[in-house]
Amino acid sequence: MSRAAALKQSYTDGARRIASRSVTSLGRTRVTPNALTAMGVTLCAVAAVIVYFAYESDVLYWAGALLFVVGSVLDILDGALARTSGKGTQFGAFLDSTTDRIGEGLMLGAIALLAARDARLLTVGLAFFALLGSLLVSYTRARAEALGLKGAVGIGSRAERVVVITAGLVLAPWGALPYALALLCVTAWVTVGQRIWSVRRQLSES
Repeated sequence: MSRAAALKQSYTDGARRIASRSVTSLGRTRVTPNALTAMGVTLCAVAAVIVYFAYESDVLYWAGALLFVVGSVLDILDGALARTSGKGTQFGAFLDSTTDRIGEGLMLGAIALLAARDARLLTVGLAFFALLGSLLVSYTRARAEALGLKGAVGIGSRAERVVVITAGLVLAPWGALPYALALLCVTAWVTVGQRIWSVRRQLSES
């Protein structure tokens, strides 16, 4: 395992441990993983609407970033709650993965619409390719795992994308959003390439 892969694995394992400890008390309540999933995607949708109106005030970038982070954290907690409470279901896992794509897609779509309003075509294009790359990152993993292969490889998972999008929104008043989208494009498409190569290598070794 490379140093970068080891660092990413350590970060992922640490985040899961923290999330599991955070939902210990929640697991004794009637709150279900699906309820957290619904709250998470709802907050991400509200955040996307707020960001679209950021042309009226830079403060709306920060409000949207905050709600997007909270919604994304709830998305982490729903999986942790499912694992620790025994309330998880196959449909819940499917719903969780689906709403992940919805929340991220809505935010990138809102950014693209905001940029289009001001004719910032480069930002529109970057948002489009970032969204396409994000969807392919998830799709390549799903297809690999459907074949019985390891699919969770590469440098850019959803957690990293959330961090990059949030940083771009926070720093958007100073013109950082296009750079964040460019970084998102690079990491997403590199990850797609890594997963395609990994599937090819695993199949050749089987």
